[in-house]
Amino acid sequence: MTPTLPVGLSATAAVAASSANLGPGFDSLGLALSLYDEILVETIDSGLIVEVEGEGAGQVPSNAEHLVVQAIQRGLAACGVRAPGMVVRCRNAIPHSRGLGSSAAAVVGGLAVVNGLVAQANTATMSEQQLIQLSSEFEGHSDNAAASVLGGAVVSWIDSDANPPRYAAVPLRLHPDLRLFPAIPEQRSSTAETRVLLPAQVSHQDARFNVSRAALLVVALTERPDLLMAATEDVLHQPQRAAAMPASAEYLQLLRDHGVAAVLSGAGPAVIALSTDDHLPAEAVDFGREHGFTVGEMAIGEPVRWGAGALLSS
Repeated sequence: MTPTLPVGLSATAAVAASSANLGPGFDSLGLALSLYDEILVETIDSGLIVEVEGEGAGQVPSNAEHLVVQAIQRGLAACGVRAPGMVVRCRNAIPHSRGLGSSAAAVVGGLAVVNGLVAQANTATMSEQQLIQLSSEFEGHSDNAAASVLGGAVVSWIDSDANPPRYAAVPLRLHPDLRLFPAIPEQRSSTAETRVLLPAQVSHQDARFNVSRAALLVVALTERPDLLMAATEDVLHQPQRAAAMPASAEYLQLLRDHGVAAVLSGAGPAVIALSTDDHLPAEAVDFGREHGFTVGEMAIGEPVRWGAGALLSS
């Protein structure tokens, strides 16, 4: 019989947004951003109460279909326990459907908050590797999820021969001069909608191009940021998605025309600039303002945090 957690436990988690792909690193490179969702869970006698404030309030499900709730249930099962009932409160700062890893953050946060609960019941918590594995299973790749788990930049991969498939990631030690400038539009997009724009097959020449740029990007991010312009070139997904997000594509090109290494964030439509300068060109700032982008500097995101008690920012 599955052990039941006691009533009256409370736990929190704070989880960072993320940017995946970073140009050529399709489904393999990820970067955490200092924009955080927070989750508070309390165990109660029975039932489920879901409350959401901030991003997604009034739009996402307020029942067991909520992605955070699904992740919590998966985490409880992984830890071999159940909850009699729960109050799940989400305070969201990560914009939805912008290419900033909101879904991955929801899953990572839901799993992590389980650690905060089971630690109080003297039950073993999930390791970082388990968090990466379980969160990646929700979407089938681990670039966003691993970045939200580990913080900073990550290289992720999948062992498809394993059963079930095994997801893994390692962190990169970023160059200290690297600055991040996300540009977040009002326009929304979905990975499912933009992924269908990608061809089922690519040429050997295009594959070779992206392999070289992805390898170079690891060097640029860690040791040689002067190589970021060449290292962020991509031919496998950004050009194909441009027609679906013309303002983002134009902004991306404007930044690169001014010598700024810019890429789509994930599947877009957010754009992220990688630079060693402390500001963007004035023309880029003006374009962003005129076309509905929120543009500003953002720090590197921290690893997911979890613990007992009240929300971490309260």
